[in-house]
Amino acid sequence: MTLILPPDFGTTPKTKLVIPEGMTKLLVQVCCAPCCGAVLECFKVHGISPTLYFYNPNIHPRAEYEKRRDELIELADLLGFAYIVPEYEPKEWFAKVKGLEHEPERGARCSVCFLDRLMATARYAKEHGFSHFTTTLATSRWKNKKQVDAAGFAAQEATGVPYWSEDWRKEGLVTRRYQLVKSFNFYNQLYCGCTFSRDNGAYQKDAPTIPVKTQATTQG
Repeated sequence: MTLILPPDFGTTPKTKLVIPEGMTKLLVQVCCAPCCGAVLECFKVHGISPTLYFYNPNIHPRAEYEKRRDELIELADLLGFAYIVPEYEPKEWFAKVKGLEHEPERGARCSVCFLDRLMATARYAKEHGFSHFTTTLATSRWKNKKQVDAAGFAAQEATGVPYWSEDWRKEGLVTRRYQLVKSFNFYNQLYCGCTFSRDNGAYQKDAPTIPVKTQATTQG
């Protein structure tokens, strides 16, 4: 797969961005290229150089995880952003959501999943000297921002690392997100990531129409 920077990249609609006081080093939990494209463009325009943290043990099966991981890595390289990819350990994630398999989307299972991923992000941030952390999870219309923020603030409370709760869907960023998905021709994702969302027919029914890109699975 080969990503090419769109000619209009850098024209973020979010022309004003209030940066948290004291922020010197930002760690961003990222779930995939489509979810973070508009956010990373915004960072680039406003002179922020975050480190991307691809911690997503919920994504299943491995082939799906690798497609999303590899595309995110290519996007990070294209934009010149550092990134970290921890080991893929889905068994631990499945153990944490055991008993919640039949929860509806945006239910208790999602809250556990968000907390797991943002707690890991905040801990890494604390251990490696990051002043703040944030996430692109709530950019998706399939996510509940209140749930994501609850997990973020719980992780902040546990680690002492401030959570930047910016709403990355406002000020035209949702529209810009889908423009960039088409411009980059990102991999067409038909579900959130976990096997339970994959089996939820609502995702396929509600998925945006985006050209499918054929790509080989590579190692990141």
